[in-house]
Amino acid sequence: MQFGTSMQTPVEIMFRSSPPSAAVERSIHRWVDRLEQVFGRITHCRVVIEVPHRHIGQGRTFHVRVDVSVPDHTISVGRDPGRDHAHEDVYVAVADAFRAARRQLQDRVHIQRGDVKLHA
Repeated sequence: MQFGTSMQTPVEIMFRSSPPSAAVERSIHRWVDRLEQVFGRITHCRVVIEVPHRHIGQGRTFHVRVDVSVPDHTISVGRDPGRDHAHEDVYVAVADAFRAARRQLQDRVHIQRGDVKLHA
C-alpha cells in the first residue's frame, strides 16, 4: 500500500498479485490530475490493480478498481478484463478505468450544477 499526492488529492495505490511499479504509479497520478480538472474537490482516490488467477489459454490480464471520493459521494469503477485482451496491458486497463470514472464524475458535476433533471 502506498500513499502519494496528486495536485491536491490523496492517492492510495495498491498492487495485488502484481509487483508495484513506479511507472504505473506515475501514470495513475497523471490520471488523478485529469480528474481534478473535471472536479477540484476530490477528497480521496483509491486504486487497486490486481492480476486475477490465470486460466489455461488466457494471458495475464489486469483488473483495475478506482474509487473517487467527493463530498457526500463516492464513485466506484471496476474494470474487469473479461475477454478483453487489451487489458493485458496495465496502462490500457488503468486508462479504461479512469475514463469511466471521469464520465461518472462529469455526470456528478452536471447533477450538482442542476444541468440534469432528476426524476423522482
